[in-house]
Amino acid sequence: MGSLVVTHPFHPLHGERLDVLHSRRWGATRLYVCDGGLLGSVVLSEDATDLGPEPAERPLTLEVLAALAALVVDLAGGRGVAR
Repeated sequence: MGSLVVTHPFHPLHGERLDVLHSRRWGATRLYVCDGGLLGSVVLSEDATDLGPEPAERPLTLEVLAALAALVVDLAGGRGVAR
């Protein structure tokens, strides 16, 4: 089935290339079952691998979070969300 590289920064196998045993859809994402060596079979979501989407161009900053909070307030019609 090929291989993938674990890209999630906090995964114990970060940077390792793993053989894919099989994959399946789970909702809107794809899960990969890989040979994790001594760890046995490892299940990884697509976004934790090099097969997932590219990282965001814009980092998560205070300004981005403030814009997100403002959007949530707007979508909620100003109800129940304190500024």
